[in-house]
Amino acid sequence: MSRLPFELLLALRYLRPKRTFVSIITLISVIGVMLGVAVLIIVISVMSGFDKLLRDKLLGFNAHLRVVQPGALLAERDTVMARIMANPRVKGVAPFVQGKVMLETQSDGNGSLVDAPVVRGVDTGRGEGVADLRTNIISGEFNLRGNGLLVGRELANNLGLRVGDHVEITSPALAKKMREAMRRSEGKDLTEVRKPDEYTVKGVFDVGYYEFNANFVVTSLANGQDLFELGDDVHALQIMLHNPYEADVASHELQQTLGPQFLVRSWLDDNSGILNALLVEKNVMFYLLFFIMIVAAFGITSAQITFVVQKTREIGVLKALGSTNGQVRWLFLSQSLIVGVLGVIAGFGLGLLALHYRNQFLDVMNKLFGFELFPRTIYAFDRLPALIVPGDIAIICGGSLFICLLAGLLPAWNAGRLQPVEALRNE
Repeated sequence: MSRLPFELLLALRYLRPKRTFVSIITLISVIGVMLGVAVLIIVISVMSGFDKLLRDKLLGFNAHLRVVQPGALLAERDTVMARIMANPRVKGVAPFVQGKVMLETQSDGNGSLVDAPVVRGVDTGRGEGVADLRTNIISGEFNLRGNGLLVGRELANNLGLRVGDHVEITSPALAKKMREAMRRSEGKDLTEVRKPDEYTVKGVFDVGYYEFNANFVVTSLANGQDLFELGDDVHALQIMLHNPYEADVASHELQQTLGPQFLVRSWLDDNSGILNALLVEKNVMFYLLFFIMIVAAFGITSAQITFVVQKTREIGVLKALGSTNGQVRWLFLSQSLIVGVLGVIAGFGLGLLALHYRNQFLDVMNKLFGFELFPRTIYAFDRLPALIVPGDIAIICGGSLFICLLAGLLPAWNAGRLQPVEALRNE
């Protein structure tokens, strides 16, 4: 003899597949819940993956904190670095220079190519700021000795650069000097006009983020100081923390330590726009896609109303045998719960399966339609990211079950109100 309540036993019996219209509606309801849960899991996991991957790339290529001296170059950096290293949250600190330059390739008979990337001069003697680059060289080597230069993969592709090629770099300071020299010579004697510095491409890096690969070149700190004519000064200090998510706290502490003449900015400050936009987009997508579950709930409500009408006589018999209103209501609520559980389990499995094969599916769709559905130039990443967050999955599955229960509440309430005489009147 089964230990299950008779309401649940009847609910399972009534939900057995039969060749009836109600069974078809019930199947459609299960499929609706399944698709709603699967789509929610896929979209929210992809959005979470975007957020995590973006943060990883930003943290891998940029410093956790930057210290600048507004309106001036950073002099006496050793003293400032010592004060920064006294903070227990700080893992390391290093000087760097960074600014826009004009880069021109060698002429190949059809003319040279020109771009305006950002050049970053780093201290290769310190690991801060170059660790991610060392592990992401896809061609050549990490070598900034002499006039060595590292370029991003996209920039190298756009300019046709390969390891060993030579390029000329013109900084704003050099361009200004060249204009002044040309005005003084009045076009007669151009021997005093300084030529742009020549650099050799020693390596090509790919940090997995389109914007960095397309807009940055890296050289040594000494070369960067020469380009911008800084002498021994630098533009800023970059700080790496033991925990990058303590950046706001560490920023406040260091600001108090260094005083108002310095400005401390965190990676969250520099990228707050894109990170907040991604968070808002994720939340909006979550709320919008939850309407899919509401549509599926209407299917459950429709099936339950039809089922109550068809089982009016059985309801009357149950009432005549002594069943309470609550037992009859729980009978039909159990059906909604079973449909919800089946749909959620199937949707959970389908969502995880789709996430596992997401990039293979994307490749097939790209070949089928003949264009990129996930272009790197727009989304900045090569592959479709995903991150399964248990908390998000729990909210999706729990919320879906709750909506399924609500969908069966009205039909179950009406079934419980039926009187035996009214239910059996026409029998």
